[in-house]
Amino acid sequence: MNQIKSDTLSWSRLEYGNWNFYVAATSKGLSYVGEPNSSFGKMEDWAKRRFPQSEFILDDTRLQSFKKELLEYLQGKRKWFTFSTDVQGTVFQTRIWGALQQIPYGETWTYSQIADMIGKPSAVRAVGAAIGSNPVLISIPCHRVIGKNGTLTGYRGGLEMKRYLLRIEKQVKVNHIEK
Repeated sequence: MNQIKSDTLSWSRLEYGNWNFYVAATSKGLSYVGEPNSSFGKMEDWAKRRFPQSEFILDDTRLQSFKKELLEYLQGKRKWFTFSTDVQGTVFQTRIWGALQQIPYGETWTYSQIADMIGKPSAVRAVGAAIGSNPVLISIPCHRVIGKNGTLTGYRGGLEMKRYLLRIEKQVKVNHIEK
């Protein structure tokens, strides 16, 4: 697993409605968006595993631009992000996370479609596991992946959040087409 040996990992909290998210970034980009209302300890555990040599500090100013874009997305005012990400995972995981970024805004793909896209049609379970380990919710759009029968399946942020994200994407897409 790739790990950054010496960098500062800055973190902050993002508030949106009843949801509070912890977010973290290195100097290379956004590294973590937690699920709504999870504990600080969960983010801290993640940081210790993925960036064990990094200094972990609260820095609202450093995270402001990331938080601004995430809020705009949650409000239906933004379709894509301009910031870079710095995600740490296996080669397979990072390949899957790259595939997720190919799913167009407002659309959904199935786990099978992702497996086919990477040339591993029999690796649907492994694809699901890699999607579930995506450390950057929202900006790497794992919420756009659904079950083969069209049902909403597991999501680290919870099915309520997944429904919300898909709903705002559909609304923005429809409003854009109507104008």
